[in-house]
Amino acid sequence: MLQTTSYPAEAIEPLLESIRDRIRILDLDLAGLEIVTEAATGAYAATAVIAALAGARVHACARDTRIHGSADDAIAATLALAEAASVEARVSFSRGVPPEALRRSVILTNSGRIRPITRAMIGLLPPKAVIALMFEAWEFRDADIDLVACREHGVHLAAVNERHSNVAVFPFLGPLAVRLLQDAGISAGGKRIAILCDNPFAPFLTEGLSKAGAQAVLFDTASHLAHGSWDAILMALLPGDAPLGQRDLETIATRAPGALLAQFWGDIDREAAARLGLRICPEAEPGRGHMGILLNRLGHEPIVRLQAGGLKAAEIVWRGAPLPVDGVATPLS
Repeated sequence: MLQTTSYPAEAIEPLLESIRDRIRILDLDLAGLEIVTEAATGAYAATAVIAALAGARVHACARDTRIHGSADDAIAATLALAEAASVEARVSFSRGVPPEALRRSVILTNSGRIRPITRAMIGLLPPKAVIALMFEAWEFRDADIDLVACREHGVHLAAVNERHSNVAVFPFLGPLAVRLLQDAGISAGGKRIAILCDNPFAPFLTEGLSKAGAQAVLFDTASHLAHGSWDAILMALLPGDAPLGQRDLETIATRAPGALLAQFWGDIDREAAARLGLRICPEAEPGRGHMGILLNRLGHEPIVRLQAGGLKAAEIVWRGAPLPVDGVATPLS
């Protein structure tokens, strides 16, 4: 199903206000820098505009997608937002990622319409360029970026600390889990929900579901799941070399009969799940290693925080500034 590609006119000013606030809070300063990112639809059109409002010269790349609109849709949506922010003169557009834009770029974002970032692309970036990762370092997926090529060419990767108070994206994870369950017809209030989580998402998911009125219980693996009358199993497991397979799915089917299996993060062998009669949401399988529901389901605020935070992390790494343990930026190479 094609998602809405244009941003509602009445929501543009609140979006721009959020962008300006986040630039101020993060002290994001990209003046004089050349940045390559995506042209996108919906709230994700904000990425190029954030960079431009922070002073960068931005090249926004578009391509056709099945769910998020065509390249033309993406260019139109991003240009409209840039015009509303009066930064359209700082943003140029293309279909695909042109080599000349990469050669000029000191920051490249790992955005959806740019990935995968291949060896050939990395080889075009200037030395000491930075790839901005819009996630935490422990979430890194080498399928999206050629890490070996980055190290060979002296290209740095900057991950963002989503738990930093100036970014604060992780507090949206709980409400996002509630929305995933709502999409499947389950209201969290009064429900017994088992959370399978082996990573830093755990306290945020537990708190968010509990605040929504659920009885939420955390388990770090399927093998530790307690027998019970569970309404739903919310899975948020680190993607591994193989998806959640027959053995773990049998455990879930046996210990939580009739429960919905909500795929928040992590991969599932859906054929095995179907054989066991497990019901899974979302109905469409996410890409390997990707979330089952995107932050934009909660509106523009988490998207602005994440994209601005990712750009700030890249700025910090590019400038060679100190990287405190609990700072906004974490390097990968």
